[in-house]
Amino acid sequence: MSTTALQSPRTGMKAARPAGGVNFLRALHAEWIKFTTLRSTWILLATTLAAMVGIGLLGAWGVATALEQAADSGRDPGADGVRPQLLYLMPTGGIDFAQLIIGSLGVLLIASEYSTGMIRSTMTAVPDRLSPLFAKALVIAAVAAVTGIVSSFATYFLMQPVLAGYGQEFGLEVENLVPSMLLSGAYLALASLTALALGSLLRNSAGGIVTLVALFLVLPTVLGLIQLDWIQDALPYLPSNAGRQLLALEIAGGDLTRLQGGLVMAAWSAVLLAAAAVVTKVRDV
Repeated sequence: MSTTALQSPRTGMKAARPAGGVNFLRALHAEWIKFTTLRSTWILLATTLAAMVGIGLLGAWGVATALEQAADSGRDPGADGVRPQLLYLMPTGGIDFAQLIIGSLGVLLIASEYSTGMIRSTMTAVPDRLSPLFAKALVIAAVAAVTGIVSSFATYFLMQPVLAGYGQEFGLEVENLVPSMLLSGAYLALASLTALALGSLLRNSAGGIVTLVALFLVLPTVLGLIQLDWIQDALPYLPSNAGRQLLALEIAGGDLTRLQGGLVMAAWSAVLLAAAAVVTKVRDV
């Protein structure tokens, strides 16, 4: 790193400081340091991993047990709604809980700075205001993506010894299985960006997390109960429903494709981040 020399008025000695002023890479480095030095970061990431793996393993064990019991009793497991193909969904089976946990981390990443007043120091150090927001977005998206991919593959490999005891183990050659596990990272990255934008807009940790839960979990459930055609037509375009197409192993006719679902979820994140950028730029801190 290049430096420039400053003359100290008291000692006459020259002190070095970084040349070139503040830039995005330095803002990114600062946000990475803040992110990795908070204990809550590691707790929430570990909880996300545990939720993904734990729910996936529990689901795999439950399906395998149901299949074995049906075989022992001579019943058709499909009549009870249990099919061997359900096992293929278990590597990403914990995504509903993971999105809320990693989303909470995204909200806290920025809303906590507003609640503690530390945002003033951040904006003073980086006067353009947008660099810290986009640096936080890059950090949380990258970490969420890695967490999703690692969790999915960890779930898959830990499932196999469990399923082997029931003769239900399966390989990575299952159609669309590997893309689904890889795209779980994209799903969690987009969910975390949406959460970060909500935290920036609301500037309140509790409010941001409640809004995230409502948008990703409550709203799809409630609207799904309302049997009006226009509401049912709009349901696939909610962020969690659209993003779920990224993880689908089979796409039914008339549903959003994997690409379309990903683009819809990305549009939600982009619009909310754009709104957060405008508000960050014009509103007092």
